[in-house]
Amino acid sequence: MAGTKRFNIGVPRVWAKCVLFLAGFALLLMAGEAEDSHPCGNGVKLRLSPAKPSQGSVVLVEVRSASPLADLKAEWLGQPLHFWRESNAQNIHRALLGVDLERPAGAFPLALTTQLESGERLTCSALVSVQAVRFGVEKLHVGRQFVEPSPEDAERAKRETQRLRELFAGATAERLWHGRFRLPVDGVQAAGNFGRRRFLNGQPRSPHSGVDFPAPAGTLVHATQRGRVALAEELFFSGNTVVIDHGLGLYTLYGHLESIAVGVGDTVEAGDPLGRVGATGRVTSAHLHWAVHVNEARVDPLELVKFAP
Repeated sequence: MAGTKRFNIGVPRVWAKCVLFLAGFALLLMAGEAEDSHPCGNGVKLRLSPAKPSQGSVVLVEVRSASPLADLKAEWLGQPLHFWRESNAQNIHRALLGVDLERPAGAFPLALTTQLESGERLTCSALVSVQAVRFGVEKLHVGRQFVEPSPEDAERAKRETQRLRELFAGATAERLWHGRFRLPVDGVQAAGNFGRRRFLNGQPRSPHSGVDFPAPAGTLVHATQRGRVALAEELFFSGNTVVIDHGLGLYTLYGHLESIAVGVGDTVEAGDPLGRVGATGRVTSAHLHWAVHVNEARVDPLELVKFAP
């Protein structure tokens, strides 16, 4: 009986220690969360999530205010952020910040300027701490014409690259997507090759700016979210290609298609067919190349799928 009494007395003590430990742990979590929250004054708060993004990631920038804002602007590395306001929360504004896969590690300032309805202007800043990622290496053997193109093909590829660069530099003022992003193909696992440093026929090339889905030729490719078709044609490197403008500087690209089922200017919804998986352009086998650009930054498409707007 004496042993039993000691046991019964010890249990509350153990639980008390557990409660204290959990409470302390919760406080640490709260402190960690507070590190990415920046008061700007007069009820305006800037929040970054995640607080320490990695190369190729997507950051949600959120501005909360106690009263409506008359104006809101933010800039990171010379790029303006494009905010939207949540329909069910008038005083919450959000924007996406893309960290390019080749952005060096380090802390880079984000500057925010806002104006209250009273006319008072506030400025606020935060450091976006970019963490380095150890990307893998990918060695591929492709047709010689893609590594050593003719002068005509080289000029064509240069023109197309410039066209895409100009396209991704634009930003439709309206947010066209609603809800979560989905994967572009069903039942196919991504290759996980985003950011890999590529060697084509032994020659170093730019890193892989998207993620591949090694699906059989003819597999249906879907729009990952609502948007407007900005490009639908055959390109030298990516073959039959579709680019969707989702608004606010966000674009998705679908390459190496066997066929294209949409045209420029079409509005598509999440899940709508865009075409079928193929092996057009610079490829070694049939697959879908899916890429995402946020304010011109090349980001991991799978980060967008995890993102909950």
